[in-house]
Amino acid sequence: MVTKTSLSAIRALMYTAQHGAGPLSPRRIAEELKESPTYLAKVTRHLVKAGLRRVEHGAKGGVRLSRAPKDVTLLAVVEACQGELVGDYCRPGCDLNTVCAYHRAAAELHAAMSGVLSKWTIADLLQKPGSITRPGEAPCVMLNGVSPMVFKPLKG
Repeated sequence: MVTKTSLSAIRALMYTAQHGAGPLSPRRIAEELKESPTYLAKVTRHLVKAGLRRVEHGAKGGVRLSRAPKDVTLLAVVEACQGELVGDYCRPGCDLNTVCAYHRAAAELHAAMSGVLSKWTIADLLQKPGSITRPGEAPCVMLNGVSPMVFKPLKG
């Protein structure tokens, strides 16, 4: 499914989309998201390599988005962090009516995951970026211990 690295990348992109009028310090992003600066630097390298973020060097440097939040799909983020989403097929490019049940299940799972991850964007997530948990509930993974004020709904 989605790894911790991908979740951290999604959260970092959401934060950048909301607070990124200019380049942002990766260390500040890590502090705000309560992430390890070293770990978030690794995540940032994945995002830069995939063209989802860009780095600006110099005294006032930092990171910023390379694309508008509406143009960054969850599939792009997951593939940047985890590699291409592929199914475990017995034989590629064959008629699904003639293959084993596992092959059909893997093809169906791949289609479902690709479809959902392609449909959702960072902008979509920013419409309702996190939910406050009530006692006894599991915490929202997008908030992951940070104040709900870190993520505010995206305007426009």
